[in-house]
Amino acid sequence: MDQDRREKALQDPSSVYAEPAEILADDRLAREEKIEILRRWEYDAREISVAEEEGLPVGNGENLKKILLALQELVGEIDPQETAPTKQGGLVRDAVTPAQPVQEES
Repeated sequence: MDQDRREKALQDPSSVYAEPAEILADDRLAREEKIEILRRWEYDAREISVAEEEGLPVGNGENLKKILLALQELVGEIDPQETAPTKQGGLVRDAVTPAQPVQEES
């Protein structure tokens, strides 16, 4: 993945990927990059959810669920109680800290 596309994915994940699963499948990204892109997409999805609560018709709930499932696949269990103290909520960084990969014994 070239640097421009990577930066665009970090700024606006949905402009580069149609589904969160595409991030998981992108072999050009490091695990940490995938986590960061999904975290940013999760925050964006929560902002859209707030807009829905305020009466704007957006329809974002299913996408947020897909993002959280993709994050969980990368980092293991996510603590949904660790949210930011804002209306959007959003997972705090500690809630999606990647577990250390299991090293194979040789």
